[in-house]
Amino acid sequence: MKLLPVCARNTKKIDYSSVAPAGRRNKSYIVRQKPGKYLLPFILLLLSFWANAQEQFVEPPARQLTTFGFRQLSGGVILLKAQFDNFPDTLNFILDSGSGGISLDSTTVVKFGITPTPSDFTILGIAGIRKVSFVYNQKLKLPGLTVDSLNFHISNYDILTSVYGEKIDGIIGFSLLNRYIFNINYDNSTIAIYSNGRIRYPRGGWLYEPVLRTLPVMAGRIKDAKISYSRFLFDIGAGLCMMLNKEFIDDSSFLDKGRKLFAKEAEGLGGKVDMSLTVIKELRIGPYRFKNIPVFIFDDVYNITSYPYLSGILGNDILRRFNLILNYSKKEFYLIPNSHYSDPFDYAYSGIELYLIDGKIILGDVAARSPAALAGLKEGDVVIGINNFIGQNLQQYKQALQSANEKVKIIISRNGKLMQFSFRLKSIF
Repeated sequence: MKLLPVCARNTKKIDYSSVAPAGRRNKSYIVRQKPGKYLLPFILLLLSFWANAQEQFVEPPARQLTTFGFRQLSGGVILLKAQFDNFPDTLNFILDSGSGGISLDSTTVVKFGITPTPSDFTILGIAGIRKVSFVYNQKLKLPGLTVDSLNFHISNYDILTSVYGEKIDGIIGFSLLNRYIFNINYDNSTIAIYSNGRIRYPRGGWLYEPVLRTLPVMAGRIKDAKISYSRFLFDIGAGLCMMLNKEFIDDSSFLDKGRKLFAKEAEGLGGKVDMSLTVIKELRIGPYRFKNIPVFIFDDVYNITSYPYLSGILGNDILRRFNLILNYSKKEFYLIPNSHYSDPFDYAYSGIELYLIDGKIILGDVAARSPAALAGLKEGDVVIGINNFIGQNLQQYKQALQSANEKVKIIISRNGKLMQFSFRLKSIF
């Protein structure tokens, strides 16, 4: 029999003469005593040590660092104020989960006299691919919070400035979003930023774990001629409900055969792009369901959706109907329906696009056979007034064109001559 070295307090002397091997009778042996009555205290002691160790490594609670207000542009796009490095000017930034970095407008960089560093890095958008330069290791000063060590890429946002009628100085994306917890409240138009840490989500919402490498991806169920379970880019920087990849539409025969497609010009990184506008029967994300959703259908020439990985983009005219908690470090997004949840969708179709260029509101593309084209409006006409609104408020003009089936009156200047046109907005639904 093999003898084991043991602790003295767990042993006792036992006479094994009756079972010991021949030649070893009448000898005493030290053997291990059965540990049954000592096992439970030992386990409890281990559990106590484990609990104490866990207490030392518990993640601290998230701390609120700052709260500040924002404004919504058309489509629910978030515009916030911040300062770049030590320059005193207050700049306009769009908050954009569909952006993988953080950026500055090229004209803003020129204004500040900054010399960017060229690079071979490229950025991709719905209307093109661009090689960008960088301004490295800079600070962004949000109200109540300074964030350092940021690498800003430089891009031209003239098109965004003309679309929104506001100078767009930059876009805030993943490079900053992933450092903190963002609580976006569309009810009171505030953003609260928290340090990463333990957080208790409020009741009444839905916790979703997006696929998150750099850009977040959300699963959803869409329905029209058939049902499709698809993935979409979660994009609060897109001022629309949804965009669907034309290749997905063609491959799946997803659209009802009776759907009419309306010509539409849209804008994004790289410039303007022609799309089609229509309606689908239903969108479902988690437990939430929306019916009769306006969607853009686009030819994804630059493969931003990497179809079939993504079928399209989920934009902020859907997402603004929730208050959002974006917790990148935990890969958790929390959505709580807010007071805008049941806001009606915009089904109005005029066929014109409005841009602010050199201080004037100009008609961009006028779609062939659209209500505006049939009334006689042309690309390049300068808008003087719409209905009872006179002035240079682009957002106000756009709102005046969002009531389907209503008659609108537009006063324009063409070649120095004032002209008035009237037409009825068509409904795409």
